[in-house]
Amino acid sequence: MKKNSYPVCKASLIFLLIPFFFLFSFNLQSQQLKVGAAKRIITPDPLISVSGGIGTPKTATEKKGELYVRAMVLEKGEEKIAIVNIDNLGWPAALGNKARKLIKNIPFNNILIGATHTHSAPDAYAFPDEKGNFAADLKYLDWCVIQIADAVNEASKNLEPAKLKIAVGEAKGKIAYNYYAPELYDPRCGIIQALGTKGKNKDLPIVTLVNYAIHPEVIGSDRGILSPDLIGPLCDRIETKVGGMALFMNSAQGGMVTADNRLDNKAEANDWEECKRIGNLLADEALRILSTADIQENPELYCTSKQAEFPIDSEMMRYIINNSPLKMGDSDSVVSTTLNLVNIGSAQILTIPGEALPNIGYYLKRNMPTEHPFLFGLTNDAFGYILTKEDFNSFKKYQYVSRTSLGEKTGEILINNLLNLINNSPKPKK
Repeated sequence: MKKNSYPVCKASLIFLLIPFFFLFSFNLQSQQLKVGAAKRIITPDPLISVSGGIGTPKTATEKKGELYVRAMVLEKGEEKIAIVNIDNLGWPAALGNKARKLIKNIPFNNILIGATHTHSAPDAYAFPDEKGNFAADLKYLDWCVIQIADAVNEASKNLEPAKLKIAVGEAKGKIAYNYYAPELYDPRCGIIQALGTKGKNKDLPIVTLVNYAIHPEVIGSDRGILSPDLIGPLCDRIETKVGGMALFMNSAQGGMVTADNRLDNKAEANDWEECKRIGNLLADEALRILSTADIQENPELYCTSKQAEFPIDSEMMRYIINNSPLKMGDSDSVVSTTLNLVNIGSAQILTIPGEALPNIGYYLKRNMPTEHPFLFGLTNDAFGYILTKEDFNSFKKYQYVSRTSLGEKTGEILINNLLNLINNSPKPKK
C-alpha cells in the first residue's frame, strides 16, 4: 500500500489542479483587451437635402462617396466602451440617446458618438425657421439611429484579442489652416490602431482611429452634392493600404480650422478631387506617424463620465434648442450633456460637445498627463462653437462664432469640468 500511495496522491493532486488551471486561463483571457469594429452605409436613397448649418437644407442631386456610421468597441475585464463616428454636421444627444437605448451590454455613458462635421450631409438638428417649421427628414434620422445601434452591436459581436499601436505627431503638408488666423491651429494628429493577436487576423489591423482638427467642408452644402467630404477618401485610403476599418474623430476645430484648399490665385478648390487630395494626404501622414509606434501588448482600459450644465445665453441657440422637433433641451435657460474621459493604453481622450477653438484644445492637451492626448470634438452633443470668455465677442472675426455659441461661460465651464475629470481619474498607462 505504501508503494502505491505516491502515484495515487500525485494523480489526485493533478485532478484537483485542473479546475484551477481552467479558472486561471479563463481569468487571463477575460482580462485581455479585445476590440471589434463594424460599419453601416447611411447614404439616403433617394438622395435628400443637405445642411451646412443654420438655415434651410439645400437640395442634393448627386453624391460623391458614401455616408457611413463606423463603430469600434473595446473591452477589458468589466470595462467596455464604444466609439462611434457618423458622417454628419453634428449628432445631438437627443438622437444619440435613442441609439444608446438599442445597444446591448455596454453602459449607456460609455458609448461615445461623434460627428465628422461634413457640411454635405442631411440636417440632423432639424433647424427650425422663424415660424418654427423645419425641413429635416425625421424618418431618415430615426433610420440612422438604428444603423448606429446595429453597427455597435455587430462590433461587440466581432470582439477579438488585440494589441495597440498609439501615436501623436505633426501631420505635414497642405491639410488644414485657420481661416481667421492661418497658423492658429493644431497640426497634431493622433492615431489608435488595434491589431489582432490570433488566427487569420494576427498582427493585422482591426481598426485604425484618426483624430485631427479640421472642417470637412471642401464641397460644402451649396453645390447640390451629398458627400462625406474629405473623410471618405481618408478612410478609404487607410482601409486600402493597411486593411481593417478606419474611423475618424474630429478634434478642437472651431473658429475656423478648415481644410486647406486654397489656390495660388486666392480661389479655392471645392471639388471631389480636392477631397481626395486632402483625405489621402491626411491618411498617409497618419500612417507615417504611426509607423514608429511601439506595440502595447495588453494595455489598460478605463472610462468615466460626468454630467455638465451650460447656460443658454444666446437667443439664437435657445430658439433652436427649444423649437427643434428633436427636443434637444428640457429647459429655457440651461442644457445638460455628458462629458467623457477615456484611457486606452497610453492615450487619454476627452470629449467636447461642440466645436472648441484651438486655444482651448491646446490648453486641455497641455493638462492631460500623457504624451498621447486626444480630443473628440462634436461628441455626445453638438452645441455650436465653444470659446473662452476672453475671446467671446472680442474681435470682429469672432462675431459669428460668438453668436452661434451657447454663451461666454461655455468654455470656462467645459475646461473646469474636464480638468476635474483628469484630476480624479487614473493616469493612462500601457
